[in-house]
Amino acid sequence: MNPRSATLRSFLALGVAAVASNLQPALAFQQIVVSVDWQGQLVGQPDSSYGFPITEGDTLSTALGMLAFGPLGTPRNALTAGFVPGPAGLGLAGHAPCVGHLGGTPCLVEVDALSYGKEPLTGPGSPIKYNLAFSVDRHARGIPFVLNPPTVFSESAVGDAAADVFLDIGQGVGPLAPFAAANPGNVGAVDGNGMISGSGAVYRGFGLAEPCSTAPTLPNPGDDLDALAMKTAPGFPATGVYFSLDDALLDPITLIVGSGSAAAHGFTGGDVLHTPVPGGPPAVWAPANLLGLNITGALDDLDALILHENGTGVFEPSQLANDWMGGGTDMLLFSVRRGSALIGMPDSIFGLPICEGDILTTPQVGNPSPFPGIYIAAENLGLGAARAAGQASDDLDALDLLNSPYNDCNSNGVDDAVDIAINSSWDTNLNGVPDECELLTTGFCYCNTAAPAPCGNFYGPGGCSNSTAVGAILTASGTTSVTADNLVLNTVQMPLNRTGLMFMSLNTIAPVPFFDGLRCLAPQMFRMQVKNSGPTGSWNYGPGLVAWTIGNLPPPGWINIGQTWNFQSWFRDPAGPCGFQSNTSNAMQATFTP
Repeated sequence: MNPRSATLRSFLALGVAAVASNLQPALAFQQIVVSVDWQGQLVGQPDSSYGFPITEGDTLSTALGMLAFGPLGTPRNALTAGFVPGPAGLGLAGHAPCVGHLGGTPCLVEVDALSYGKEPLTGPGSPIKYNLAFSVDRHARGIPFVLNPPTVFSESAVGDAAADVFLDIGQGVGPLAPFAAANPGNVGAVDGNGMISGSGAVYRGFGLAEPCSTAPTLPNPGDDLDALAMKTAPGFPATGVYFSLDDALLDPITLIVGSGSAAAHGFTGGDVLHTPVPGGPPAVWAPANLLGLNITGALDDLDALILHENGTGVFEPSQLANDWMGGGTDMLLFSVRRGSALIGMPDSIFGLPICEGDILTTPQVGNPSPFPGIYIAAENLGLGAARAAGQASDDLDALDLLNSPYNDCNSNGVDDAVDIAINSSWDTNLNGVPDECELLTTGFCYCNTAAPAPCGNFYGPGGCSNSTAVGAILTASGTTSVTADNLVLNTVQMPLNRTGLMFMSLNTIAPVPFFDGLRCLAPQMFRMQVKNSGPTGSWNYGPGLVAWTIGNLPPPGWINIGQTWNFQSWFRDPAGPCGFQSNTSNAMQATFTP
């Protein structure tokens, strides 16, 4: 069964905020840092921390410090392109003149790629499983795979891919020729704006504008995520910041020329720069020619970056694939932008024409090609690669490598987005969170003033008032996963030391008077074990409700995956206000998932 059933799309129309309210438990804080290109709406907008205009050279984090469902606030500055205000950053001298310019007008601080220099190593013996995070540009289309949305393919169709972050679904160790990965393809893990996509997907977002237009009109109505560092700590990293700037290359699709921020600061777009201390100044750490770039006589623009610096502080390029595992060389993986002279040249591992979506490594010895080697071909990421001369491919815009999942609510070592994409987890409410991590419950049958309270004994937060002068309240905790079987139904504010029980049904009715309270469950009903409210006036049912029903009730009363059961507590109350000697709590509805 496909967990992203189209029949549930109407649920999403009720609003992402309602979906978010059911999230259980809350996800741990993980900061993501990005930059955006100069063409979109975010440039020139005041950031959410300092009110200072954002530039395409600033590195940004979310307004709340974590991903969330939209609508979202404007991102905040994590590290500025220059010096002030806020956290001192990359030390680019061109920062001050660019402050306040609007999106759609190029300025001379554009950051094209970003790394903190300590991404985990990948290679033989590496434990990394689902490890690559990336973004694409406005013109990427993706390859259709039989995966649940969101993917590059599904989101590009509605203009939402350029602001998103995608994960691979199981590459294996490079080098990987086209379609050589164990599980080629991708899944969206971070949305641009956190709102419901035109594809129907919804997942936590960053605060960028969507959708993006493929038209060359400036400014673009959407933002293009242009550099990426995931799972970062706040502040300037002890290792410094590694990045690249932009060359003034002509984009062969849009015919728009790049910002030229590299040359404006005395570098090329193929150089990897390093700012070692807050505020700079930056210097060349890995020159373009050692990466096999700028060697044709024309410029190449490095467009995405993964770096594991081996601790010497000096760039020591890889000579053979995965030789960085021994610590003698630096692991430097990158891509090049559309319009680079390198596109179509033979790589130094497979001899294949290099495409914009390929993840490349430094030129490898023992091969006549002086150009970079294809470490992971674009097709393995689910990106289109036209390896014929003169044809454009999907452009890999930003890149990072993770040594653990970004979100892993079920602690199985697999990112939640990947679990859902490969159908190892259900996502019945389509909110990007595996159902086994959620409490899919809703309270109802409250004895408010619109309910038929038997003697006017209203109590809005729960059941009708009882002899304690308040009503009994039924709440839920744990999850509604049948496998976990950890749902707990807790009833409080009952009279002390009174017997009663919980009853359950698949069917409901409008509230009707029932003793001193209300009943909202309809036949066929099943009784659970008798309990006593004891000295606290409370009781719990669960965990183990699924197992109890199977062991104690006939098959129609068993809790199964996909069912929605309703629960309500009934208890004796001889001194109750209406004289009927018993009462009820509110009711609770629970939808059970795998």
